[in-house]
Amino acid sequence: MKNQKVKKLFVFVPAILLVLFLLNSFVLKEKEAGKKKTEGTKSGLLNIVFRSTDGGETWQNISEGLPENLQREGVWSHGLFANDHGLYLRTGNGVYHSAPNSTTSFWTKEIFPGKQREIAPGKNGIFAYTFRGQFLQKINGTSDWKPMYTNFQEQAVRIDKTIDWMYNNYKEREVRSVFETAGGTVFISSNNMLFRSTNSGKTWEQVHVGDGSMKLAESNGVILATNKDGILRSTDNGQNWDQVLSEGGAGMTVERIDGGFAAIVNNAITHTNSMHISLDSGKTWNAIGEELQPSWNSLLMKKIGLIQSSSNILSIKQMGKYLICGRSDGIFRSSDMGKTWKQLVLPSVENKGFNLSVSGNVIYIMPNKGC
Repeated sequence: MKNQKVKKLFVFVPAILLVLFLLNSFVLKEKEAGKKKTEGTKSGLLNIVFRSTDGGETWQNISEGLPENLQREGVWSHGLFANDHGLYLRTGNGVYHSAPNSTTSFWTKEIFPGKQREIAPGKNGIFAYTFRGQFLQKINGTSDWKPMYTNFQEQAVRIDKTIDWMYNNYKEREVRSVFETAGGTVFISSNNMLFRSTNSGKTWEQVHVGDGSMKLAESNGVILATNKDGILRSTDNGQNWDQVLSEGGAGMTVERIDGGFAAIVNNAITHTNSMHISLDSGKTWNAIGEELQPSWNSLLMKKIGLIQSSSNILSIKQMGKYLICGRSDGIFRSSDMGKTWKQLVLPSVENKGFNLSVSGNVIYIMPNKGC
């Protein structure tokens, strides 16, 4: 019996060592590939923002005119967005704008009159705001920024008396995101509550509690929001909410697509993100992109410490007939609503993933320098 145990041990130990050797070799190859990719970047050339108008087949560098510090620091995902008016990129004390039909790299800069550091699209113009709830809005076609929602903090604190760090230090509620519907209803996500105004910010009410930073999307009068348990749905302009999608973890993002919505939800067991689409206004959902999930060997390598993180799904957008998925190691495209995916050939730049934004038939990517 003892000899049999010894024989099994002699077989088992080399097998484990072989697996670890192969995994380590894989990591070294990945690092070497990343090193070669970085070496291919031209020195002295800004590689901050790239644009594609042919579905990601070719890319144009539109970085000229942006501050050089963004080359080192990257762009935060909540500091940029694209819409029908072009691409907006928040940095320093202002926001840079590039027109959607510009054939050359051309940026204009708007200086914030206050300390606003976040931006978001609005029905009539873009919002700029701080985490302390100081709001400005620039109306489309004008150059002026005007104060908005100046009574928000007063009403929010009166509604929500939770004692937290923000209240102890500022006697205010933290602002994490702003969303305006096509009908003009405004939602402000606080640290533990969702507020709503249906009269241009004159009065505010609490419509949901206990979910931190919530991202919202709207399609045909239906509003979806991320929450700590997945995705919420409202059919009455945000007055009431139902849980419609849950993987046991938090909702990461939700986006409008033709005929419905796309969402990314975190799985609390595997700690990976999964993609889902709904073509009936968020009532039912189908999982897509299973082939883009991290492989078992990358999850194993992460668990035993050979790599810091595995390739995870970070964003999903629609561009024309394509679904575009941003992963930490690249961008993928599907022409059949997520059944199959093709990895796009991207500019050779040093990065830890890409921030992804889409407007019409234009894709914008920004190398992410963060974790």
